[in-house]
Formats: sequence, structure tokens, C-alpha cells
Amino acid sequence: MQVVRSVRLEDIDALYRLTRQATHGLTSLQLDYTQLLERVESSVFAFSRRSERPAGEPFVLVMEDLPSGQLVGTAAVMAKTGGYEPFYAYRRVCTIRNCPQLGVQQRNESLHLQRIHDGPSEIGSLFLLPEFRGGGRGRLLSLSRFALFAQRPRRFSDRVIAEMRGVCDASGVSPLWEALGRKFYGVDFPVADALSTLSKAFIEQLNPEFPIYLTLLPEAARATIGRVHPETEPALALLRSEGFTETEMVDIFDGGPLVECATHRIAAVARCRRGQVLSIERELDASPTILSSMSTGFAAVLAPAVRVAPGEEGVRIEQSAAEALAVGPGDAVWTLDPHPSPEVLK
Repeated sequence: MQVVRSVRLEDIDALYRLTRQATHGLTSLQLDYTQLLERVESSVFAFSRRSERPAGEPFVLVMEDLPSGQLVGTAAVMAKTGGYEPFYAYRRVCTIRNCPQLGVQQRNESLHLQRIHDGPSEIGSLFLLPEFRGGGRGRLLSLSRFALFAQRPRRFSDRVIAEMRGVCDASGVSPLWEALGRKFYGVDFPVADALSTLSKAFIEQLNPEFPIYLTLLPEAARATIGRVHPETEPALALLRSEGFTETEMVDIFDGGPLVECATHRIAAVARCRRGQVLSIERELDASPTILSSMSTGFAAVLAPAVRVAPGEEGVRIEQSAAEALAVGPGDAVWTLDPHPSPEVLK
């Protein structure tokens, strides 16, 4: 069994080793040891503080393989983007120009730099070791963030975004970066990608001031704008199934799409339901569901569970799930069906 839980200070070494295995383009994981420690410390504080007002802190989750004790995955939520340093993105703008004299109509697309100070919550930093992908583990890791939204709704914004990883090769070469970013920043894509996690001042200092017309870029670069890396396609499909939609915004480095959804309209948040542990049994003949609790900050597992009528306020769970969640009879748990209803998929 694997458990997704809030990160602890003692996880820092294992989490650092895990993030070293993440490939180029996963910007929020390109941190050195000291930077990662600061993020972990901020997350520990975020889970422990009592104020309900959304702030710019990170909520870092890790997936632990219980039999081995190994950290095999991670994901995170930023309670709020923007603030002292704005959130940057390109907005794609399309204009139509007509010239009757020449009988020419032009469709021009351009990229406009956006600075967002009072932004929404953001999900990201999703990474799972290849050998643990499948068996519902990736879905558990991803949807656990929405269980966190359901448990602590006032800690997050009323809108959620996700910057999806854009197209780059195994060496970290991004066609859009080579055609655009390198011309102004003068460094390799992974360098700028990592630096943006520390400070975004260089974006304001070096990014072109005026709109960028896509007709001036090579076709290879234009073709990647709004597309995701092949490894990110399953994550994008999952978010779409939960109600997220693409926006006209793209990442300023690799051109990956930005998707968004109103928090209360995220299907997983809507179907996350609170109950109480009615009984703990050795084994249950039931379909697996995502069970989560706040007993140790946050924890979630994929395990059989049965909601009990009337009103289905009670939940029967297995012993192994109870131990992973650190809950007993009478404690609060949240149930989340791993798959959205057919209506959401239409």
C-alpha cells in the first residue's frame, strides 16, 4: 500500500533524492537542497497554522511506499500565486487584418506578457517514479490535492490553475526556448527553468517588452505552443476529466498550456464527502476509493471502503487503511471516488 501524506522535515533527504530523478521541464522540482528544505519548512508550517486565509505558501505532498518506506512520488499545491512577485505567462492573442487593395486577409497570432499579482491557487510538482506508475497510484497522487481542497476550502482560492509541462527533448531542449527565450535570456532552458523557482526578477528585466508575433518564429517552435510533453498527456487528460479547460495562456519558457477551473466546479472536490469511521475490519469486499484524513496533517490512501446508510455518514474501512491514515472509530474521513461521473466526461 502507498500513502500520500503531508511532507515532514525528516523527509528532506529522501525527497531531494526523488526530485533528482525528475526530468527537465518540471520547473518546480528543479531545486537545490537548501531551496527544497525551505519549501519543506514552509509546507510544514502551512499544514500546522490555524489561520484560514489563503496565502502564498506551498502544501507539499509525498507518496510513501509503506512496505519499503521509500518516497516514490510528490505533488504540491500553491495556496495562492502572485503577490510580491507576479505570476508570469504569455496570453495568446489572435487578430484579423484585411487589405482590400491586395485582396489579402491575415490571421496574426501574438504572445503578450501577463503579470498576475492576485492570482488563483496552483497545482503542480507532480512526479511519480516510473516503476510505480499504474495501478491507480498516479490518480491517487493527483486527486489527493483535491481532497485537500475539500478538507480545507478556505485555505485556497476560488479558482485553480495548472501549468502543464511543454514540449522539450530528453536533453532539456525546448524548440520555443531556442527560438525565443534564448535570444533574450542568453542561457539554456534548464538554467532559466530552475532560476525561475528562486526569483522571477530576471523575467521582468530581460523579457521583451512588446508582443511577439508568431509568424516571426520557426514552424518547429510555433507547433509546440499550447502542447504538452508526451509524459504529461495522462496528467492533462485527468485534469480535463475533472473539469479543467485550456485557457489562452501559455508558459513563457516552453509554451506549455495553462488550464484552469473554478474550485467548486472541480469534479473531484464536489464528490469528496466527509464521514466518520464506523468500523475497522480486516478485509472488505468493496471497490477501492480514495480515503483521506487530517489526523496527521494530511494523509490519503486508495483502499476498499463502504459508506453506510442512512445518509451514508458512516464509513467502514480496512485495518491497513486505518493504520495508514492514523484514524480510529469515530474519527473523520473523506471518501473520494477515483473516477468522475460520465456527465463530466461529456
